Amino acid sequence: MEKINIDKIVLDAPIFDSGAFGLTDQQTDLTMLARQLGQTRFAERAHDYDGAASFPVENFNDLKESGLLGVCVPKELGGIGADYKTYMLVGAEVGRYCGATALTWNMHVCSTLWTGQVVDSLDLTAEQRANHERRRAIHYSRIVDDGAIYSQPGSEPNASATGTVMFSTKAKKVDGGWRINGHKIFASLAGNANYYGVLCCEDKENARLRDTMYVAIPAAGDGVSVKGNWDTVGMRGTDSRDLFFEDVFISADEQLMPRGVYQQAGLRWPHMFMVLTATYVGIAQAAFDFTVAYLRGETPGMRPVKRRMFPTKQIAVAEMRFKLEQTKSLWFQAISEAGLDPTKDQRLRAYAAQYTVMENANELCRQAIRVCGGQSILKSFPLERLYRDSRCGALMLPWTAELCLDRAGRESLYNPGETDS
Repeated sequence: MEKINIDKIVLDAPIFDSGAFGLTDQQTDLTMLARQLGQTRFAERAHDYDGAASFPVENFNDLKESGLLGVCVPKELGGIGADYKTYMLVGAEVGRYCGATALTWNMHVCSTLWTGQVVDSLDLTAEQRANHERRRAIHYSRIVDDGAIYSQPGSEPNASATGTVMFSTKAKKVDGGWRINGHKIFASLAGNANYYGVLCCEDKENARLRDTMYVAIPAAGDGVSVKGNWDTVGMRGTDSRDLFFEDVFISADEQLMPRGVYQQAGLRWPHMFMVLTATYVGIAQAAFDFTVAYLRGETPGMRPVKRRMFPTKQIAVAEMRFKLEQTKSLWFQAISEAGLDPTKDQRLRAYAAQYTVMENANELCRQAIRVCGGQSILKSFPLERLYRDSRCGALMLPWTAELCLDRAGRESLYNPGETDS
């Protein structure tokens, strides 16, 4: 990657000011790197990737060259060694400039975050931990040394991605490894990832949710196919086509988590399902940034006409600012609390943050279009893309907006084990 000459650009202000939010040196440096890449590379390409509904290949090349493909790979294994909170802050900055890049990068990073910080905090036997250490070193080496891209297809035609129904994709134990059969929908990076980090159910008698497995399937493996088109309202650059596995063999070392551990992770580390929100925090910030620049007459490609003197515009911007600050503050608190066995209040705050980010990102984009006016919806400007991308957030499993409301209401009214019978 050609070195970015930051002396020739004025970087956007960070979404989270280092001093005000008490960021570490690593968080400050990595969010600055993300702004450099986003402002000088990702933003100018986002329009074309969106229009063509094509995967952001060049952006992933930049992520590879910058080391950000290994952002959550431990330092001792060649990565940057960022933790959950640090990754989320960096992801928000990427999402500010290209939502599709941030969302697909998130799917890749989860393969290292879940197998790293999350699994490290869980209860494993000595044998499980030793095998996991050996296996994840293989996967991390592929990323750090070879630039491999992992995806994370979870959704299926049934409701399995909600965590309440078993996955219909099955892994059957055979000599030397596993045979995989199944079908994934909305499989981001389909056709562009090198490995698919697949959630599936162990194919055995009396299988239960606890038998969920998380395995890596080589994209080039026999029996792996990508089908269908990807032509959607928003997040068009994610290339989330259907993915099929027909009697695909993988070795035992392709287990990304030990057998039966995924359910423990989901129950005890619920913030792992909040990772999608980082992209939408960035989109929310981008909508506000565009509005301010537009009203100040500082939008590239337009005559420098100021529209900031009208009281109605000023009030609308104030409302947007308050909504943005409320969203960011709640989200920052929730990601700061992420970890093993959160309290009831922390879990409820996570639901609230997920819901608030996904709904307010779209609301801020809607307000931005209203206050900026007709010209702002031209395809030559990013706002209409931000609006379309932001509408997708509330639909994304496993924590859709409706599921967050349902769980927050139920868990507020019932203690564990309580019923009305």
